[in-house]
Amino acid sequence: MADPHASSTSPPTAPLIGSREMPPWQIGELREAPPMSLKSWTQLIGPGLVMGGAAIGAGEWMAGPLTTAKYGGAILWLSTLSILGQVVYNLEISRYTLYSGESIFTGKFRLLPGPFFWLALYLVLDFGSVFPYIASAAATPLAAVMVGEIAQPERTYELLGTSMTGDTLLRTLRYILFIGMMTPLIFGGTVYNSLKGLISFKIVVVLGFLITVAFLYSNAETWVEILTGFVKFGSVPVMGGGDDGEPLTKNIFVSMWNGEGFPDIDSRMLAVLGALAAISGSGGLTNTAISSYTRDQGWGMGANVGVIPSMVGGEKMQLSHTGMIFLVTAESLRRFRGWYRYVLRDQLAVWMPACFVGIALPCMLSIQFLPRNTQARDWEAAALTANGLRDAAGPEWGQFMWFAMLFCGFLVLAPNITTTAENALRRWVEVSWTALPPLRRWDPHRIRYLFFGTLCAYAAFGLVSLTLWDSVRLLKWAAALYNAAMGFSCWHVLAVNLILLPRELRPNWFLRTGLLLAGVFFMGLAVISGYSIWNEVKI
Repeated sequence: MADPHASSTSPPTAPLIGSREMPPWQIGELREAPPMSLKSWTQLIGPGLVMGGAAIGAGEWMAGPLTTAKYGGAILWLSTLSILGQVVYNLEISRYTLYSGESIFTGKFRLLPGPFFWLALYLVLDFGSVFPYIASAAATPLAAVMVGEIAQPERTYELLGTSMTGDTLLRTLRYILFIGMMTPLIFGGTVYNSLKGLISFKIVVVLGFLITVAFLYSNAETWVEILTGFVKFGSVPVMGGGDDGEPLTKNIFVSMWNGEGFPDIDSRMLAVLGALAAISGSGGLTNTAISSYTRDQGWGMGANVGVIPSMVGGEKMQLSHTGMIFLVTAESLRRFRGWYRYVLRDQLAVWMPACFVGIALPCMLSIQFLPRNTQARDWEAAALTANGLRDAAGPEWGQFMWFAMLFCGFLVLAPNITTTAENALRRWVEVSWTALPPLRRWDPHRIRYLFFGTLCAYAAFGLVSLTLWDSVRLLKWAAALYNAAMGFSCWHVLAVNLILLPRELRPNWFLRTGLLLAGVFFMGLAVISGYSIWNEVKI
């Protein structure tokens, strides 16, 4: 049987593979990748910068200190496996975009049984992205800066000539932050450029402060514990840990080797540990934005497809309804490998290090300033860390350090309200734009209206969620769904690249195995987290 991807002497046509309900690709030419040089290296940092900055995020600032305040660095190996699995995933979704100019989500919808089946399935899997746990958490440091202490729900505070309880203050700030941080999605020419500027500011300020604190106040033992924690594979929390000198964690492999049997795991922390792994890096379907950013950066065939414009600005910008592929020749293969090197550099030199730093620095603070086995709830671990930093800095600099720590906490959390919303909206807007026949009849520039309407619906659900539930509950629910979505998506991406891509562009066996094992890891975490949450509900 002839290869459907092969070219011939007849006029070039795109191969018809997968669901006939999706519009066929167009044929175009893959342009040459710019040569790599020291001058162009920093200018061409793209998707990894936006997603790497987002990796210094709410989950790391919440779930990281929640676990390390109690167990130290022993559990951080879960983050290592999560980040490595996501690196493989990010490389493979970008591979598809370089070939077609489409986001990986659109590629998934091209597979049988068709877009409407995948639409229903992913609406369920992606539901974790609409829980606004970040906005709920971001209100705490902002309120603390305003009133000079961690706001107590029952206490009354005077602000701008008005008396209000801490609970009212926190609730009001949650609403304001959630709506206010949607503004960058409305203005800025392209959504991608708006996010790039916001994240760049966050990286400079937050990393600058945390590195300064680490240099001035942390010790070698703290960093040894964190760095070794990333490779303590198999360490788990155990029942009775901390009582009468009992260890807080045990290593499964060491325990079995010594004949002690399988450790009695403390199931009460499984949901939080699952959350730590889920949000290490990006988490859930949030990673799929990497492929869209690869297109918006103009890499590979993305330059031929277009970008999503913002509602205000960018009037001449538009996004094509269909993707565009290139015919496989010796020359196009050489060019494809040139673009793929940019993706490799972006992931290995920017995104992956940012993810490890994003986990290590917040955890460093809690390990350094809080006693082991500290029990914390909600954003309390990070708040207690700020108090510990104030005591360590002394009377001269203590209050400034306390304020700066809380401000950085806010700066970590608030922009991630924007990136999380944008990632979820981008996925569904792009898929609907290509998969739904009524929308395919719209003029390309009208995608801005679809994006804005979806943004309004997202905001309405978020406000309801902020009214009904607290941040930790929202985090646990979101994380369980994140893990399930990521696990299934790894297997789905593998199918996309093996079916839709030409044989010459498909991943090698190392990357195929990595995607398969990553899916097993994240799906296993989803089952464990779901079991823990179910037990909490029954209790």
